[in-house]
Amino acid sequence: MTDAPPDQRRRLKRLIITIVLVSIGIHLIAGVVAGVVIVARYLTEPPAEFKVVKDIRLPAKQREHKMNMAAFDGMAPKPSFNDKMQSIRPTAFALPELPKMDMDQVLPLDPSEIVSEQVSGLVGTGGAGNGIGAGGSGSGGGFGGTGMSFFGIQSTGKRILLLFDVSSSVVHKADKAGVPLTRIQEETAALISKLPITARFGIIQFTQNYKPFKPELLPATDQNRAAALDWIKSEWVASGSMSASSKVVSNSQGLVGVLELAAKMQPDVIFMISDASFQWKPGGTIEDIPWKEIDKIADGALQGAGGCQINVIGFEMKPEDKKGVGSIVRKSGGKLREIK
Repeated sequence: MTDAPPDQRRRLKRLIITIVLVSIGIHLIAGVVAGVVIVARYLTEPPAEFKVVKDIRLPAKQREHKMNMAAFDGMAPKPSFNDKMQSIRPTAFALPELPKMDMDQVLPLDPSEIVSEQVSGLVGTGGAGNGIGAGGSGSGGGFGGTGMSFFGIQSTGKRILLLFDVSSSVVHKADKAGVPLTRIQEETAALISKLPITARFGIIQFTQNYKPFKPELLPATDQNRAAALDWIKSEWVASGSMSASSKVVSNSQGLVGVLELAAKMQPDVIFMISDASFQWKPGGTIEDIPWKEIDKIADGALQGAGGCQINVIGFEMKPEDKKGVGSIVRKSGGKLREIK
């Protein structure tokens, strides 16, 4: 090969270089393709495989099954002869007719009423069993379970709230109608004293501001009733005005704010004494409260939490005020009584 001409040697050299380069290129291309395939197989999801697994179930033991069924059948009660001897022949005697009974005496009793009366009879002062608080005089007086009477309005409930409009106009009209402040205090004390221990109660006095006995309804225990009666005697507003103080809540919304507080107490019965003339000053000027605003809070907050019966004892109400408060009372299922 060394004897070959120079041109032939150059061609042979170029051929060898070409073969080497082509081989290297082929290997590079194969490597790139292999890498792409490997990466693609790694990134792509594997194909779904469906395998059929043979379900091997062992047949139940026939002998054991038959023995269990025989034991089960053996547990059944043996048949008995229940036929009674009967005869259609007339007998020498006849059964007398059943006596007539008053069906009212055999009506089912309400267990809650029995429990309420028994419990209230056991929680008297010093365990004496009289069932009253301080200043009370018995546990009867128009009560049946959680029934009550306030100024001639009969109602039932377990969460009672008393609202008193103590503005000067109401005080004057009440005195004119023969219902002075002392009479209202006596009726309130009598109602609280006769509440069963299963009841809860609250008191709010208001003009435009308001003064609650407590911010929530309290159980009608002897201690709470006695505290309420002392509060009525010592904290009752008789001047016709109620300025803001540590015991009085400032309230520019008038009755609307009082009813919002009442809704938080969640009563099911409200007794309110008023002349149905309510004012507020939302913009700083005293104005009459539109009845639609009072109706809105009565329907929304009070009736929205399960319902609340609103009863009103009114004094010399104006026709439009009587119409407005009457609508609220009727929708709540309560009663309106005007004392003139």
